[in-house]
Amino acid sequence: MDFKVRAALKEDCKEISRMILELAVYENMPDQVKISHKELERDGFCQNPFFECLVAEVPEEHKSKEGFTIVGYALYFYTYSTWKGRSVYLEDLYVMPEFRGRGIGKGLLSKVAEVGKKKQCVRLQLSVLDWNTPTRDFYAAKGALDLTASEGWHFIRFDGPNLDNLANEAPKD
Repeated sequence: MDFKVRAALKEDCKEISRMILELAVYENMPDQVKISHKELERDGFCQNPFFECLVAEVPEEHKSKEGFTIVGYALYFYTYSTWKGRSVYLEDLYVMPEFRGRGIGKGLLSKVAEVGKKKQCVRLQLSVLDWNTPTRDFYAAKGALDLTASEGWHFIRFDGPNLDNLANEAPKD
């Protein structure tokens, strides 16, 4: 299928927001999405963006049943490993169901890897839900290592009141 991967523009944020919700529905967590295109515009297209994003776009003649030409996205940001150095973290990789199996996901993933390599990143990291076997298999087929069993890492999060409480315990300036 004919498609192109390009850097997202501020004007794409409504489409990205739509696909974020589609991904959340697929992951059985639609109630977890608390942001809209406005936050994406603010946080991704400012002086010091919190993330970068790529979109996959098909020509008008291949648009989706609903009329969309932006059919996938990859949202990522940079992190730093005190052991390895520069890293890129892939927060989301999504392709609309009717466009899967056509190389679009691989194109987005490969482009994130290329962008990371150009910035001297030594690794690309991401997380996948344990039940999402098709996605885990997709990444494994590309050479990704599942560190859950081999290294025993657990993914830990502070949010809501727990984050507030932790921040309130910070030493005063």
